Amino acid sequence: MKKDEYLDLYYQMVLIRYMEEQAAQLYQQGKIGGFLHLYIGQESVSTGLISARLPQDRVITAYRDHGVAINCGISPDHVMAEMLGKATGCSKGKGGSMHMADVTKNFWGGHAIVGAQLPIAAGLALGDKYSGTDSVTICMFGEGATNIGYFHEALNLSKVWDLPVLWVCENNQYGMGTSVDRASAVMEIRQKAEGYQIPNSRIDGMDVLEVRKAAEKIMKQVRSGNGPYFLEIVTYRYRGHSMGDPERYRTPEEVKKWQANDPIGIYRQRLLNQDLALEKDLEQIEARAQADTQAAVKFAESSPEPEPEALFEHVYVNA
Repeated sequence: MKKDEYLDLYYQMVLIRYMEEQAAQLYQQGKIGGFLHLYIGQESVSTGLISARLPQDRVITAYRDHGVAINCGISPDHVMAEMLGKATGCSKGKGGSMHMADVTKNFWGGHAIVGAQLPIAAGLALGDKYSGTDSVTICMFGEGATNIGYFHEALNLSKVWDLPVLWVCENNQYGMGTSVDRASAVMEIRQKAEGYQIPNSRIDGMDVLEVRKAAEKIMKQVRSGNGPYFLEIVTYRYRGHSMGDPERYRTPEEVKKWQANDPIGIYRQRLLNQDLALEKDLEQIEARAQADTQAAVKFAESSPEPEPEALFEHVYVNA
């Protein structure tokens, strides 16, 4: 990687953090409706993963999707506008927080139904295999989704048909308010791929470079026609499951322990230690990310609401 690539990873992670913190404030002010699931603490997962993809590679995820949208190249303006339900949003203000998407950037959306994206990912990969392309589909989901039927059906068929899918489990320790050890028969989620003879591994999701390195290696393997791969990325969300979460299921001490392993702080120190950036360089990046966030809020708040007629647009595909 070149120096500017290292610094761009830092910018993306900081931008996601600022955007999510701002979204929390806007939600509390009543400017964002519905549900809001923040990505704070998990920034290095999507940043590392998506930095390793090629333009033809597809990305599809669950409802904690704001950071993924930014990593895929959707502008902060259009992400924020979508959260506020404005016509200038990436989904025209009709999807909101849980339904960011832009197929022109090969981002096939966030999905509000737990696990719904898994069979869709298998379908995307099947289409690419039929077409003879070398595209890889990156499907991201939480560990809670591995306990439902969609998960097992999608993994089974991906192996039966040797589909080019990178299954990525973002294990942030809790499915809503239930810890992994209370809901899963295995503590290492990657073990669930063993039943389908899918190669798998488990990595530290708080280290963006470890995520990127693993993703590059695995995607090369999948792209070469070796079938699906299952990657469990261990991470942690600092905020509640959603904005209405009272967080009674974990202690403040547990949260502080994980915050001491903050992915942005770890990466920031590494850039300084390896002489990839000076303190002033990082401060400039942070200031830029903060300015871009404020500009996005201004853009979103000044954007128009969708017209009533828009309710009937994009209901069916023109074919």
